[in-house]
Amino acid sequence: MIKEYTSLGLMSGTSGDGVDASIIYSDGITKYKAIKDKYFEYDHKIHKNIHYLKEKIQNISDLKKFTNELNELEKSITLFHAKVIKEISDNHNIGLVGFHGQTIYHNSKEKISKQIGDGKLLSQLIKKKVVYDFRQNDIKNGGEGAPLSSIFHQLIASQKKLDLPLCILNIGGISNITIINEPTGSFGFTSRDIGPGNCLVDTWVRKNSKQKFDKDGILATRGKRDNIIFEQAQELFSNRSNKDSLSFDVNDFDVSFARGLSLEDGAATLTDFTARIISGSLSSLLSTINNKVVKILICGGGRKNKALIEKIKKNILKNFVIQNIDDYGINGDFVESQAFAFLAIRSVLKLPISFPQSTGCNKPSTGGEIVKY
Repeated sequence: MIKEYTSLGLMSGTSGDGVDASIIYSDGITKYKAIKDKYFEYDHKIHKNIHYLKEKIQNISDLKKFTNELNELEKSITLFHAKVIKEISDNHNIGLVGFHGQTIYHNSKEKISKQIGDGKLLSQLIKKKVVYDFRQNDIKNGGEGAPLSSIFHQLIASQKKLDLPLCILNIGGISNITIINEPTGSFGFTSRDIGPGNCLVDTWVRKNSKQKFDKDGILATRGKRDNIIFEQAQELFSNRSNKDSLSFDVNDFDVSFARGLSLEDGAATLTDFTARIISGSLSSLLSTINNKVVKILICGGGRKNKALIEKIKKNILKNFVIQNIDDYGINGDFVESQAFAFLAIRSVLKLPISFPQSTGCNKPSTGGEIVKY
């Protein structure tokens, strides 16, 4: 009989605003059940320090330069996660914890992905088995360390008996897609980051107002796109040096080209730019599926930005149907945190969590450091 686990996944995404926490019950292979999901917002100090250090750390030497600040932030983030676990656990007998940590630097060309979060300290604090540092083994096997959620996306499609091929589009700080061609039982999927998600608009709004993001895309709706800046931004992206990368970091994108625009016009221009990249990537990567209706299920915070979603819909092919993943009984805010609960189980079972067709690794690879309590 296949063992099933109660696993807690903790995801702090590239937006750096807080922690998504999800408890699932799963065998790590063919089935899962969502038990509980909850979001925990970082306090102002942690949020501020994450974005301060992400902006300061632009290369490997900066990681060394800011060692003291990183260590201090890592401790704060770990203690915050311990409180999250205590609060969400209630009466649930959690067997293990998938602790993603906070990405502070990711460079696909250098094959570096740095997440802060002390898995050993967390295990001591919560007195449970913890899986963390999910990306390093993939990098050791020639991969870029991201994206990692594709095997879970495939399970969602299989468990919900959705028609294939199917695309799951996650719009977090970065946008990534998984194209699922075959059900669970094979590795019949491809996945990659495709460009910015919320990161450009979030950064713009954070730098030019007291808000953290453009709620519902209201600022973009009020503004007007600057066509000259928009065209220049598209040209820069088209001529980028890392065209072959399967993964991105928020620092791969810069809002400085919108400097001088009003808050609303900047939001409108950056939203249009982001939508054009996403829709162009969808059309390119799904181009082999001719004339067949393809469902694109959207998850992540970006699905709530009405202006962004409308612009994506406007620019995609007619046979693409965009829907919120929530329409299928799945909470689109917690797909990634559920994924890391699932990946933690696979790590314990020594099953692969990364694949050549998603991260570019040499072979399907397991991953994650396991701290046994």
